[in-house]
Amino acid sequence: MKTKDMRSKTCCFTGHRRIPVDEYETVKLRVRDTVIKAIRNRYCYFGAGGSWGFDMLAAQTVLELKNEYSKIYLILVLPCRTQIKYWNDNNKREYERILKSADKIVWISDKYTSDCMFKRNRHLVDYSSLCICYLTKNTGGTAYTVQYAISKGLEIINISSQ
Repeated sequence: MKTKDMRSKTCCFTGHRRIPVDEYETVKLRVRDTVIKAIRNRYCYFGAGGSWGFDMLAAQTVLELKNEYSKIYLILVLPCRTQIKYWNDNNKREYERILKSADKIVWISDKYTSDCMFKRNRHLVDYSSLCICYLTKNTGGTAYTVQYAISKGLEIINISSQ
């Protein structure tokens, strides 16, 4: 498939690592509903960045929906192979489970560099036409990624404001 054709069927995710506990179930339902709408609009490739928080929730959602929609694919775009070095054990276990279940993994770097997260985020956007985000503040990596996605003409769905 040509890159342009694939891009038109690819959705990326970006969001904050911290989701307030009292909002988590609502965010989870919104992600699920939004991904289902994307699937119905012919999206079949879903790119996630592999961080804990929203990235992990998005990846889990795609993997769960594969039981109902067999022709969707989870693509992990990961900043570096040492990303989970300082994570807690629960997040490490879940990350490894998601890694084993992903359809494709793209590694930006073997080890951490000062720009590997930035490159990961740009890669996700550059190969997508839709961005599902969880953006609640106008600073930080998520805000930058959403602004970059807007500049590249992606459709943006911010589930925090639905």
